[in-house]
Amino acid sequence: MEKNFNLFINGVGGQGILTLLQIIAEAALMERYDVKTSELHGLSQRGGSVEVHLRFGKTIYSPLVSQGGADLIISLEAQESLRGCHFASKETIFLVNDFFIPIPNRKIKDKKEILKEIKKFSQKIIFIPASEICQKGVGAKITAGIFLLSYASVNNLIPLKPHAISKAIKKVIPKKYLDLNLKTFKLAK
Repeated sequence: MEKNFNLFINGVGGQGILTLLQIIAEAALMERYDVKTSELHGLSQRGGSVEVHLRFGKTIYSPLVSQGGADLIISLEAQESLRGCHFASKETIFLVNDFFIPIPNRKIKDKKEILKEIKKFSQKIIFIPASEICQKGVGAKITAGIFLLSYASVNNLIPLKPHAISKAIKKVIPKKYLDLNLKTFKLAK
């Protein structure tokens, strides 16, 4: 990898975003990259917005993705993907879970509205019904983040080998949930 890789992940509390961050960071370390991470999860226990930054490469000095500096934005909830636009450029790839969580006392933006907004920043948008795929495939929509990571890896959206990610899952995920997450990881292949 010639340049540093900048990843922004967001969603809402309870979707496993911090665990996903740990897995990706561990996989990057296994591939001998310098890694820096940062997380913001103030209201995560109440279903509020959660966002994390992860940067890896030869030498990383700051954990934060700069404005317009993301290579990949992974959003585990469709409406939350709009929060990633600040970090997007024309080259940024958006990988969005086609999953909506109602916001109390607010009208839900539909997929068409979200796409229209994101296209102001990038044309590289992939919507995937990851929660639905995981519910059907392994009986647990909570593993949507693992599915999106697997999709990103097998489609070369993230410069980490599937083998390293699989090893990182084994290291980070508690034994009780390991089989479920490994089965989810295989769904995107």
